[in-house]
Amino acid sequence: MNDQAMPSSDDVTTPGRRARYERKRDALLDAATALINEHGAKATTLQAVSKAVELSTTSVTYYFPRKDVLAAAVFERAMERLHDIVEQASSEPTPQARVRKVLELHFALRADVVRGTGVPIATLSEVRTLDDAIRDPLLQRYVELFRATRALWGDFPESAKPLMSARAHLLLETIFWLPVWLSRYPIDEFERVHRQLCDLFERGLAPEGTGWSPIELPADADGEPIDDEARGAPNFLGVATRLINESGYRGASVLRIVDELEVTKGSFYHHLEGKDDLILECFRRSFRRISSVQRAAAEAGNNQWEHLEATMAYLMDLQFTGEFPLTRTSALQALPFDVREEVLDRSDRTALRYGNTLIEGAQEGSIRLVDPNIASQTIAAMLNSAYDLRKWASDMDRATAIRLYASCLTRGMFADPAAILQDA
Repeated sequence: MNDQAMPSSDDVTTPGRRARYERKRDALLDAATALINEHGAKATTLQAVSKAVELSTTSVTYYFPRKDVLAAAVFERAMERLHDIVEQASSEPTPQARVRKVLELHFALRADVVRGTGVPIATLSEVRTLDDAIRDPLLQRYVELFRATRALWGDFPESAKPLMSARAHLLLETIFWLPVWLSRYPIDEFERVHRQLCDLFERGLAPEGTGWSPIELPADADGEPIDDEARGAPNFLGVATRLINESGYRGASVLRIVDELEVTKGSFYHHLEGKDDLILECFRRSFRRISSVQRAAAEAGNNQWEHLEATMAYLMDLQFTGEFPLTRTSALQALPFDVREEVLDRSDRTALRYGNTLIEGAQEGSIRLVDPNIASQTIAAMLNSAYDLRKWASDMDRATAIRLYASCLTRGMFADPAAILQDA
């Protein structure tokens, strides 16, 4: 794709030489994948890749003449690997078996990565940081991956397409978030974790007969937004949050922020010490807002199920249409190490609160018994990634969009679409 370097000399025309060429090229892609997952695409240089494989930068440019060409190849290979897993699972006889197989293959890959015998898949959230010419073909490949994933559910009527799209989105987001939390488990626990995650997807959180009727929380349940302008400062937090969600950490540059606000760099540094301070405050603000909603829901509901559904409904509404959405944690791969550590710690504390709700809900019988650690991480990933469904949600009534997306976890991924749509 693009103008990626391809061999044209006699050096790679024989099978043996071609094999050596492919081995070196794969080694470069492996090294670049690890660096992109650790530091982000923008911070990954040809020099860093050459150092990782102990080649000169000139040698690397024989395979990839520019950094953006290398990044494109890394992400294209990631799409191919993800698509191959979906294709392998598509031969299973039922939707449940296909989804189970997809997750099984990803758990096996993570086990190989932990053992040092496998190469991780590049983090796709970094695709959004690339220039249009590189990004657009990759986004088309992602559309193909998404459609193949949605096809795991088999044939369905056109009326069920929004629901099936929501299910495919949640499955992919769960897979993308998996490396962040699965590393806390020993490899010999992976089989149990896989089994519990499949149980969650197949049977959902709600006990049989439980409906969806979330209590409406106050409009300010997420706490008073920080009013920068009232303090004589431009709305740096709001703009930075949107840029992070759309273009990642590197995309939220000081230049882009001040351009959007039509202020000078001097104004930025008058109010803030630096970009990392602003980015960290965006995440801190998001986690404070989530905690505020969780507390408001706990005070409003009569049982833990009502607490959970009120929290989910409020945060999904915020992500679908709110002027100030939550900061996407998918951007954390490119964050500086100290910022990333704090974001992960705060994310874990947020998930812990969900877990406590699930435990107490199971004790009182309002929530089905599930593994609270696994389910809480899945809930967090679901609500965080709801931001990416804004266009999807805009095509229907807001309450319907929230109900459909929530049903992926409350009713499970395989509940009868007709029943879900009738409820909606």
